[in-house]
Amino acid sequence: MDVDLIFRVAAIGILVAVLNQLLSRAGRDDQAMLTTIAGLVVVLLMVIEQISVLFDTVRSIFNL
Repeated sequence: MDVDLIFRVAAIGILVAVLNQLLSRAGRDDQAMLTTIAGLVVVLLMVIEQISVLFDTVRSIFNL
């Protein structure tokens, strides 16, 4: 696993947290929730890609 992935996930988390606070204080709770869900989806897609690479590596190691 690359350290760059950890930094990208942390950066997205910080950005989503700031946007969530700004939108919540502005009274736009629906948009704050949608921003949080969008950030979660982006991070999940990044992690799923890495899990796919892990499965391919395990498959190639055991010749499956």
